Amino acid sequence: MKTQLAVAVIASLSLPLQAEINISGFASVNGGKVLSGTGVPHYGIEPTFLADYPIVSAYTEDFSMKPESLFGLQFTGDLSEGLSATAQIVARGANDYDAKFEWAYISYELNDSWTIQAGKKRLPLFYYSDFFDVGYAYVWMRAPADNYTWQIFNYNGINALYNGSIGDWSISGNIYGGREDDTNNKLLSEFFFSETTREIWKDILGGVIQVSNDWLEIRATHMQYTNERFRGGEQVLWDGKSERDGKFYGLAVNADFGDLFILTELNRLDLGGNLDTAMITLGYRFDSFTPFISYAEFEEDALDGENHNTKSIGIRWDFHSSAAFKLQYDDVEDNAFDLAVAGDSESITFGIDVVF
Repeated sequence: MKTQLAVAVIASLSLPLQAEINISGFASVNGGKVLSGTGVPHYGIEPTFLADYPIVSAYTEDFSMKPESLFGLQFTGDLSEGLSATAQIVARGANDYDAKFEWAYISYELNDSWTIQAGKKRLPLFYYSDFFDVGYAYVWMRAPADNYTWQIFNYNGINALYNGSIGDWSISGNIYGGREDDTNNKLLSEFFFSETTREIWKDILGGVIQVSNDWLEIRATHMQYTNERFRGGEQVLWDGKSERDGKFYGLAVNADFGDLFILTELNRLDLGGNLDTAMITLGYRFDSFTPFISYAEFEEDALDGENHNTKSIGIRWDFHSSAAFKLQYDDVEDNAFDLAVAGDSESITFGIDVVF
């Protein structure tokens, strides 16, 4: 973890600011290994389980506790009269625990229903986007990788949040816009292209609406953006053009019947051709134990396009009010050749998630 960053945060908290500073945190200490796998020999990839695409959390046949372990701190300064500032710092094992600001934004409450925010936030593409790093918040070891694959997951911009209700239904919404310029995108640079790749998503414009009652949640989202890319300093062309437009669509439907619950998510990214992802999870709560089964898939409609799926089975044990132990087995089937990601694999992972 960068010492300068820690010193700066501590110093800022010691100043006589006219604000109430609230600090919360989360951590995951996980380990695992590939039990068997094919790898992708023609790309020189050994048997690998890619657990988290955007940050390239990859397990191999050697046991490791680095790929998914992380520590995070969130600081919120209440400046009164509806104004606040939030910053989140995360240190990931996949990045050698090099601490970085993941979130940094200002919020202003216009009234009881509307809040305006500006700064750096996570793109709200998926149901679990806002708490993706907080493993304690969901049942699996990680949100299903086939469904959460995109290389850009943060943006710099402005958004408007809405919260309200109609009868027994709670309603929330988010309208946002901005851009992200990742000069050395980890997924593209280190895994797919093996050379420095700059990924730009600009003119981002999106919206989210979510409705829920005591047992059902429905979330729909749409985003459009313009993509530019540079590999090794050279601009990438798509059909002779330096830019391409993308449109993202998502739908999540979750049902909770007390002990039995069902989680589902469908997403499509239209880049001239469609990239479709889907996930379904079935779980049952036995007091502090929650076993589950899950299936997720990614399918590209191009000839020999990227195509893979994962079948998972696992259990969560809430042994403490602020901590959970998890164990999960994943069976990945990679059906592509030219666009194979990491090949077939069977893996086992386990760990502890905490919040504080």
